[in-house]
Amino acid sequence: MPKRKSPQSDGRPVTGDAEEAPLKVAVIGGGCGALAAAFELTSPQHQGRFQVTVYQEGWRLGGKGASGRGASGRIEEHGLHVWLGYYDNAFAMMRACYAELEFSQEASSFGAWRDAFVAESDIGLFSPAERAGWQRWSAHFPPTPGLPGDPLPPGELTSLRRYLARSLTLLRTLVLDCAVGRDAPGHACRPENGTPEYLAKAAGALLARGAFLGGAVLAEALAVLAAALDAMPGALDGAWVDLAERAVAGARRWLEDRFVADDDLRHVWEVVDLGLAYIVGVIRFGLLTDPRGLDAIDDWECRAWLKKNGASDRALDSPFVRGLYDLALAYEEGDPKRPSLSAGQGLRATLRLFYGYRGAIFWRMRAGMGDVVFAPLYEVLRRRGVRFEFFHRLTNVGLPPGGQLSAGEGSYVESLTFDVQARIKGGDEYRPLVEFAGRPCWPAKPDFAQLASGARLAREGRDCESHWDRRREGETRLQVGRNFDFVVLGVSIGAVPYVCSELVARDARWRAMCENVKTVATQAFQVWLNEDLDALGWSGPPYIVAGYVKPFDTWCDMAHVIPEESWATPPATAVYFCGVLPEPAGADRSDAAYPAMMAARVKASAVTHLKTAGQAVWPGAYDARGRFRWALLADPSEKADGRAATDARFDTQYWRANVNPSDRYVLNTPGSTRFRISPLDMTYDNLTLAGDWTDCGFNTGCVEAAVMSGRLAAHALSGFPALEEITAYDHP
Repeated sequence: MPKRKSPQSDGRPVTGDAEEAPLKVAVIGGGCGALAAAFELTSPQHQGRFQVTVYQEGWRLGGKGASGRGASGRIEEHGLHVWLGYYDNAFAMMRACYAELEFSQEASSFGAWRDAFVAESDIGLFSPAERAGWQRWSAHFPPTPGLPGDPLPPGELTSLRRYLARSLTLLRTLVLDCAVGRDAPGHACRPENGTPEYLAKAAGALLARGAFLGGAVLAEALAVLAAALDAMPGALDGAWVDLAERAVAGARRWLEDRFVADDDLRHVWEVVDLGLAYIVGVIRFGLLTDPRGLDAIDDWECRAWLKKNGASDRALDSPFVRGLYDLALAYEEGDPKRPSLSAGQGLRATLRLFYGYRGAIFWRMRAGMGDVVFAPLYEVLRRRGVRFEFFHRLTNVGLPPGGQLSAGEGSYVESLTFDVQARIKGGDEYRPLVEFAGRPCWPAKPDFAQLASGARLAREGRDCESHWDRRREGETRLQVGRNFDFVVLGVSIGAVPYVCSELVARDARWRAMCENVKTVATQAFQVWLNEDLDALGWSGPPYIVAGYVKPFDTWCDMAHVIPEESWATPPATAVYFCGVLPEPAGADRSDAAYPAMMAARVKASAVTHLKTAGQAVWPGAYDARGRFRWALLADPSEKADGRAATDARFDTQYWRANVNPSDRYVLNTPGSTRFRISPLDMTYDNLTLAGDWTDCGFNTGCVEAAVMSGRLAAHALSGFPALEEITAYDHP
């Protein structure tokens, strides 16, 4: 059995003799992590060194990002998927994918990547108003130089020191803007030209002043701190901590006098209050020189850490903090009363969101994620020679005989066992894509006509994506050395206990990971409306909304996808909603009726949400008696029936409960990072991992984390890409 070789020090791929047969790699799963690994391992620079086969349950790729086309070509998603402007690894992969399709000999109907992703610069947040109802805060983030996926300019690193300097500079700008014409400048130093000695002297002079009462003095102190970050590579301690805490306390008092009593400007104070707590915490906790970086505060809950460093209760309950938790789905067991987010990861994501984006802060996809991401990846990988074995559900990762692994002991994967959920007629290759609006897409259901005994499988209602539907047409067992040499395990961690029972039983680290890296069920629904949101009373751009009424606290107007669908009479818009899904205490999750019960709960919650929660934002969607106008919902069958005026018309829309183990969202709770296993781990010398649940340097549930993990998995097997080429990967 070929053993995994350590990557070469220069990051070049590890290759053998040109005469050697290709190494066979079994990639398990079709999510972003698994496909990123396959994409890297089949890169032209490997010259065919790896023969990759992707094993996927059901008929489509995508994992938690899978989408399908339903009636009238409707795009049906797992939830609301938006890419962020700092997803450099993910965008680099997709830009390369689209370029390869564009310049291939076969004509590509996918177009250019800039046509597939649409820049979005606005976001909206909601908070309860002081008296009653809801207050909306909106922000426009101006475009920044470059595009996500561009190589970083020389010397431009995503370092905590750089982020802190930017925060201080922005805060200083805000203070100066507010202080124009009000405060005498007093003594003004020029910190931008200062040596460490000069800056230390300036800091001492500022500390000698006592309390910082004026805007100009505050601005000067913030400028000195920002300059010190550039001029002093070591820790800022002693007098610098004193200066930071003094400046922050003065800024908080100074801004509070101006903003906290003003309901329209209160959000300015709340943002500043949180920023000040972050600045003090980074310096006080010595994070600038701690080799662990933000992981040093992983054991802290994010709100608790901010409070420790001076954040007010009011700021901690602001729409900005609630929006952070909502977007991260950071609620244990889906309970809104149990928010839980690691301070290190919460700050890392926030800093990259606001300071790391390029082009635009958000990027929408022109169509479903399956259409924009997974269909082109499938086409590129297929053209590169990757085999896809659909309808293969992994049931066991087999190890050689033995007992518990002791610390430091290694092993390897001996076998892989799959349930064959369906067989393809004539032993042919399953062709999964269909065409809508002239583009290849994934259907919402498998093509039973391609399957042996397909008519019977359709009559039986086989659900090949349901964890609870264990029906199969057979079983296959792959053997190391004969069917595969290496394994990339790309299933989500929720499925690991079910498919890796031997690993979990024999390896204490895997047991600890499964127990401590938690997941949460999510819910989503989509409605297609015959009137656009402007007509229904919404004002402002169609931005992404967070912090609204639970359980569907995050939603977005998706009118831009309607032209990609195939309606005979197109609706005016589509709106997507999502949030965490509380699961009933004591429910038997092994019961075959469990997914249907949870789907019914989602439907009931969605109907209630439309009846009660939308009037504050879409007043025109309700009649004079405050009842939701159900006739607004576009029916793909286009039948005018008795349901038009009742909530029964909701049956024509789309909703789902993401309760499958592989569909559950991966959380980053305090203290959980240490239990994640890295794709670079070599305990099993022919196994690596890929997914947003691994220790990949950006440990949160998102596309970027999954792609980073997939690239690390490829590096573990081949030495390529070099670690320094994985943007923002800064672990040892």
